[in-house]
Amino acid sequence: MSESIVVRVATPEDAAHAEDICVLIEEAARARGTGIAKRDPAYIRQKITDGKAVIAFDAGALVGFCYIETWEHGRYVANSGLIVAPSHRKGGLARRIKRKAFDLSREKYPDAKLFGITTSLAVMKINTELGYKPVTFSELTTDEVFWKGCQSCPNYDVLTRTERRMCLCYGMLYDPAVEEPRAAPEAHAEPAAAPEPPAPEAPEASGDGRASEMPAEAAPPPPGNPAAA
Repeated sequence: MSESIVVRVATPEDAAHAEDICVLIEEAARARGTGIAKRDPAYIRQKITDGKAVIAFDAGALVGFCYIETWEHGRYVANSGLIVAPSHRKGGLARRIKRKAFDLSREKYPDAKLFGITTSLAVMKINTELGYKPVTFSELTTDEVFWKGCQSCPNYDVLTRTERRMCLCYGMLYDPAVEEPRAAPEAHAEPAAAPEPPAPEAPEASGDGRASEMPAEAAPPPPGNPAAA
């Protein structure tokens, strides 16, 4: 990963890159042959102006982007349009952008459920690292505007034929009400004290009255799964 790459929250001045961002998204969709819904430059500009986007540059050149969408009055949040320029893929940039977008989402909407649908294995791995869990579409937003955005996807007919129960995309969800209480005890737990070493067993006496020089046998392992490390 080049040290010259900067990943940051987009500012209104970055709206000038909206056209290039849309081109990157469309080219990625064609190359993969799978569903990435098209984006309108005006929509991208608005997200940038509202401070709901993350952008990446390498020596001043656009190399990545992602933005925030909200549904059901902020109850659900999605990090959408994640894209990395072909010249900068497989170097960890997508992970950096996704993490920045995730942190921005949590800052702006701390109580919202974060979700996404994707066909990308790389995105699934990143989402899993951030705490997302795979879910069925029934656990995602029911906002019709969100699902209407899938209409430009070449796989939209699959979604409609299954009555929106499934598609080629996978649904993933981060629920702060579930994940944060689970993580809190781990974050604040005192480090476990090292166990006291067992007292040495008294050596057995040999037949001539001398103490045996052979070490005492190790205590048997506790009951449980013998395969556990």
